Amino acid sequence: MIDAVLATEDQRYFQHPGIDIPGLLRATLKLIITGKKEEGGSTITMQVARSFYLTRHKTFGRKLREILLALKIDHRLSKQKILELYLNKIFLGNRAYGVAAAADIYYGKPLNQLTLAENAMLAGLPKAPSTLNPLANPEAAHKRRDHVLNRMLELGYIDKNAYDIAMKSPLNASYHDLHTQIKANYAAELVRQQLEQMYGDTIYTDGFNVYTTIDSHLQSIANQSVHDGLLTYDQRHGYRGPEQHLGDPNLNQLMGWKKKIHNIPIVNGLEPAAVLELTDDDVTALRGDGSLITIPWKGLSWARKQVDSDDLGPMPKTADDVLTPGDVIRIVPSSSSWRLVQIPKSEAGMVALNPESGQILAMVGGFDYQNSNFNRITNALRQPGSSFKPFIYSAALEKGYTLASVINDAPIVIENPSDNSLWRPQNDTGRFYGPTRLREALVHSRNLVSIRLLSQIGTHYAVNYAQRFGFSASQLPPELSLALGTANVTPLDMATAYAVFANGGFRVTPFIIDNIRNSQGQIIYQAKPLIACPTCSEPAPPVDAKVATADKTAPTPQDTSHAPRVISAQNAFLVTSALHDVIQYGTAVEARSLKRGDLAGKTGTTNNQVDAWFVGYNTDVVALSWVGFDQPQSLHEYGAQAALPMWIDFMQAALKNKPEHTLPEPPNITHINVDRDTGLRTDATDASAIAEVFMEPYTPDSEKTHHYVKSLQQQDPSMQTTVTETTTEDDGGTGIY
Repeated sequence: MIDAVLATEDQRYFQHPGIDIPGLLRATLKLIITGKKEEGGSTITMQVARSFYLTRHKTFGRKLREILLALKIDHRLSKQKILELYLNKIFLGNRAYGVAAAADIYYGKPLNQLTLAENAMLAGLPKAPSTLNPLANPEAAHKRRDHVLNRMLELGYIDKNAYDIAMKSPLNASYHDLHTQIKANYAAELVRQQLEQMYGDTIYTDGFNVYTTIDSHLQSIANQSVHDGLLTYDQRHGYRGPEQHLGDPNLNQLMGWKKKIHNIPIVNGLEPAAVLELTDDDVTALRGDGSLITIPWKGLSWARKQVDSDDLGPMPKTADDVLTPGDVIRIVPSSSSWRLVQIPKSEAGMVALNPESGQILAMVGGFDYQNSNFNRITNALRQPGSSFKPFIYSAALEKGYTLASVINDAPIVIENPSDNSLWRPQNDTGRFYGPTRLREALVHSRNLVSIRLLSQIGTHYAVNYAQRFGFSASQLPPELSLALGTANVTPLDMATAYAVFANGGFRVTPFIIDNIRNSQGQIIYQAKPLIACPTCSEPAPPVDAKVATADKTAPTPQDTSHAPRVISAQNAFLVTSALHDVIQYGTAVEARSLKRGDLAGKTGTTNNQVDAWFVGYNTDVVALSWVGFDQPQSLHEYGAQAALPMWIDFMQAALKNKPEHTLPEPPNITHINVDRDTGLRTDATDASAIAEVFMEPYTPDSEKTHHYVKSLQQQDPSMQTTVTETTTEDDGGTGIY
């Protein structure tokens, strides 16, 4: 193997000081003559420098850094060590890094059992591993192998007899690696990071087997939901045009086009193709494998030209309204035909948890891992918008408010003393609804009620209370805007926080590694999660600054195997009851299509529609979907439009044929008829009576219960604003200033 690699890649390797001057001069002369960077003059040492420290972008600056690093590496390390690094690191196609891995991938045997012809095959791959490997292009791989054998003969590494035998050897490479059963790249990378923190670099050499909490069925569903949801969102916002244009097609160019298309990577199933011919109703396109496909009109008709981010041109009438011959496009199979698509510019994420234990059941951190390995579920700090409101309402219930308490939905104007600016928050509809019960306010996501509610319970209290759910104080601005979800949280933070409602009041810790076994099969690590225990009786902690910190939100329970209770079972039950109505009657009414009575959840949309969320659950699973741009800009859609359909697709498949599952009603819950306008106790004979649930001792006739809005100044003396009542003509209610 070493002889084959040196003969092909760097025959003067043991003589030069890390750079080969004649080779660099040849590459420079070729560049001057042709104007193309066809040769790089790179030595093995330079390739090690590039592989470990630099990018593959062909720039003069990178080449200079590569040369300087190669000189330094050659000075610091022995030739044998540099060659070892190269042979164990070099990419050889089909996810094989290093010659030993390539021997296993292509031939299914260890390196020391390869024949001369097989060694020559692998030694020829570094030049173009993705296009010269025997699985992707057998003809080109055969020619490259023969070139390596010729070089070995010329340099005296092999004799004529060995050469003749190797040249006659058949091309017998085939794929031998374990086939991936499920695509979960973001989850796998999270596992790798955690393993590296636990065991360091030994994870790459000690042969660990890692078993995760990922459910392959749910992961597959999540992958498809994000894929389809993002394509559908992207399609609603028009066609941005082809990725590139190859010119007018003719027979002489088709082979070149095939090669160009073949070299364009497939992105999450979105395959490149080149448009060859158009009729009014369909398109003929060339795929990278040389085959021709037809895209019928139904696969094109969506493609209104995008004028700007939210302005579309007229609906196309014929195929040439959309495409022209020579366009490079993206296609996906659709039933018995093909469909035009495009790589989404927006991103999305989905995560599903077991609310009892915190097991991560599925995780999708973006549209395509190869295109962007940034995990938006664990790393993206975004504003949750209205999906944060349930924590404010939970805090209010703890303080004596009820779902029947009434707060006025009316205009609010608040002055910012620092710059004398005025904040005039509004509801999404632009309307004001007057006195509103808290259940209705949460179900329909009334912003002004939420702001008033937060002002009454106090921002300091709310920030401390929210930390029970796992948020840190640094994530939570102590301002009234917190009621509208201006916290900075990750999607995993939100899913974990909603698990508290789903499991009846316990805070669990999300985890993805279940157990780790060494090369002998012995378990060297076993996860021991704290489990939610609805039958445990420890009380929820008081809300004060001493208790409500980021990591210490409750006293240690008596049984350390149980997760800490952070809110009462009654509080969790009431919030879940209201979030159930969000699906039945409110902003997530589309989820009624699932035809289940055990689901609860909340939509979320941030200011200017920058982020779209939906978080929903039953007792078995909490699932979250998020849509947004990495560089924040408006989605021009609400959470119910952009994120909810993705969640519905996931839950429909995840819960198929599974019985409905909710926690039983806890003790000290009372069902009382109240007036739908005032929230006060009434009886069933009252035409305006509705049934409401309360937790004792906060019933409609209790002195401990809050019903009507009090002035901000009375409820939160720390506020420095002047509060006055003003009459508004548009709704006949009152506002505060």
